[in-house]
Amino acid sequence: MRILIAHGASGKAASMQRHVDGLEQRGFAATAVDLPLRKAEQAVSVYREHVLSATESPAQLIISGQSYGGRVASLLAAEETPSCVALICFSYPLHRPGHPDWEVRSSHWPDIGVPVLLLSGGSDPFARLDLLRRAVDERLSTATLVTYPKVGHSLKPVLDDALDQAAAFVQALS
Repeated sequence: MRILIAHGASGKAASMQRHVDGLEQRGFAATAVDLPLRKAEQAVSVYREHVLSATESPAQLIISGQSYGGRVASLLAAEETPSCVALICFSYPLHRPGHPDWEVRSSHWPDIGVPVLLLSGGSDPFARLDLLRRAVDERLSTATLVTYPKVGHSLKPVLDDALDQAAAFVQALS
């Protein structure tokens, strides 16, 4: 299986190199993809092109992303056409900091029909943990949520464990 991983709003594909290298060290083919920085809904078509140009079939692809990239990947996973076998979101941006309107950015979650792994910092200002748990409980029946106490929006302090969690998730799919 190949894992495609998209960057956050402040990055580019190159900023995901530690993720790519870490996944490859764990035995998985991984590729970072560039997305345009615009509304997530407008970037889905670009992610879809990366999926379509992958040599693997959608049944062999896992789409993922950091923050903004995870939101775009989740919107793609919610589409009717199967685009992947699973979804991994690193630091999903459930809401804007200080604006706990979680319903908007998770409204498409019930349409995601593949297993989902969400990895989130317990102190992430973009995903209050109580709201993230509620959104997962109400809208993502196929999700596993892994949280890291005292970690913010960047998972860099716990990236090795987050990648271990991602690797175990992918292995369990086989």
